Amino acid sequence: MIPSIHDRGSETIGLIHYLYGPGTKEEHIDPHLVAAFDPLTPDPGRDPKATYEQLQRLLDQPVNALPAAKRPEKHVWHLSVRAAPEDPVLSDEDWAAIARRMVASTGIAPDGDEAACRWAAVRHADDHIHIIATLVRDDGRRPRLHNEARRAQAECRRVEVDYDLRRVPAGDGTAAKRPTSAERHKAEREGRDRTAREELRETVRRAVAGASSEEEFIDRLKNAGLLVRTKVLPSGDLQGYKVALPDDRNGNKEPVYYAGSTLAPDLSLPRIRKRFSDDTPSQGPDATPSAAAPSGPATARRHTATAAWQAVLVIDRGGDAEVAAHIAAAGEVLDALAKTSAAHTRTELREAAFAFERATRSHVQAAHGHDRALRQAARDLVHSGPALGRGEDGATTAMVIDMAFFLVTATAHWHAKKNHAQQAAAARQAAEHLRAAYQVAADIPLAALYQRGRHLSQPLRNKQIAYLRQAVPELAEQVLAEPGWYALAATLADAESAGHDPAALLAEATGRRELGSADSISDVLVWRLRRMADLPADATAMPAPTAAGGSTRAARTSPSQGERPRRTR
Repeated sequence: MIPSIHDRGSETIGLIHYLYGPGTKEEHIDPHLVAAFDPLTPDPGRDPKATYEQLQRLLDQPVNALPAAKRPEKHVWHLSVRAAPEDPVLSDEDWAAIARRMVASTGIAPDGDEAACRWAAVRHADDHIHIIATLVRDDGRRPRLHNEARRAQAECRRVEVDYDLRRVPAGDGTAAKRPTSAERHKAEREGRDRTAREELRETVRRAVAGASSEEEFIDRLKNAGLLVRTKVLPSGDLQGYKVALPDDRNGNKEPVYYAGSTLAPDLSLPRIRKRFSDDTPSQGPDATPSAAAPSGPATARRHTATAAWQAVLVIDRGGDAEVAAHIAAAGEVLDALAKTSAAHTRTELREAAFAFERATRSHVQAAHGHDRALRQAARDLVHSGPALGRGEDGATTAMVIDMAFFLVTATAHWHAKKNHAQQAAAARQAAEHLRAAYQVAADIPLAALYQRGRHLSQPLRNKQIAYLRQAVPELAEQVLAEPGWYALAATLADAESAGHDPAALLAEATGRRELGSADSISDVLVWRLRRMADLPADATAMPAPTAAGGSTRAARTSPSQGERPRRTR
């Protein structure tokens, strides 16, 4: 059950008209009162003699009793409470009881307080109610509404238990502010997929990804087409910033600006500054402390896959502050990957980054600096430019998405162990989008490897089977039964042709992290081995391996998508 406290208003009659009206899309069915501060409150929905104006005057009476100079400008309080789609349909009596619990818990009308605020609860759909209240008590005082949103959430958790409804994960106060109903309606009118607040939050996060200074961050905001206002101290130091979409205007045709801190808690300038303080070197043999940007998108993606691999190990074994920093930096990598990937994967990658944003914040304070390799990877992705959807660019995109999937899955497990329910759910949602992006990105490059494996000579294929059974006997039979075995066999042959020990590579690739969460162990090992052995991700760029371990040059074309068995990740 989700409670939403909407922005306060100044006109009671306007909200009443909306609650009893047809809705923006004729979705309001049979609007009627289910509860109110007074059982005799008129109900314009069911009583033909009752009017909106009567209800408005009754609710506003304590406000109008004050001298005009002492009346609050925004005195209209509005709370909606919505059940989950799978919940049973509650009766009017149930919703009435829930409404009384909500006004009591939030401080609008505490139990037994005869001078409390006036309120009414309107139901115009099976799954939710709206509560309207005026913020002057009958004794002329203001209600005490400190933390009413958090108290409304807590009461909804108790309601879910009492009515056997779907349990919604409890929040921890680190989520970004949800768009208001006015912002959502405005986006619908203007044909936007997302509200201005959400678009700005995404654009600002992309500007943060891999940025190394305030100046670079502000320049990225401007280059992204945002209107930017900055506040500068007398010392010349930047104190804060605000952003607006050029075409998002208020009633006076002025741009609607949002401060970074109102978009998300970690987008305030002081919090962003902490990411730039990364003097602590990254640890581990796979760290990528390169100062210069890679020469192209494919190289950047390889470096990112390496950094993601190392980050998975940190999340599995590191301290909380170090893990929190890596998770935040993983969000930067996803933002940068979505920004620079080809059209056929961009939508799912964008959704993955959008979902994972919630997983990057918790009450565990991040120790920035340890995340240097991931932040460098995000920077490399941005500076290397857009990737093509084919060839080495396309194949290394599949490689990095594969590794990002494990990184996000590890994040979900870590949050779950810490009882961070909302963050864990967000990471799992991001993983599903990455799974979908991987299917699109990997199909052609893995099909090419599959065909190479099918065309290996039987002696050479038997040789790869022997390597597999030698290195990972516990996984060998499962891998050999997978359709992707042929792609792995081709990769082992390529590694041997390049002078590597296939059995040693396999042992290292499987020994450093479990493979239980992989849908296809073969696919995962293909990308790990090709990255570790520095093999081209695009198999069409390699000569065919020979039984002797060398290679022959053979003309070959990319196979169609139908030439390899399709699978889910």
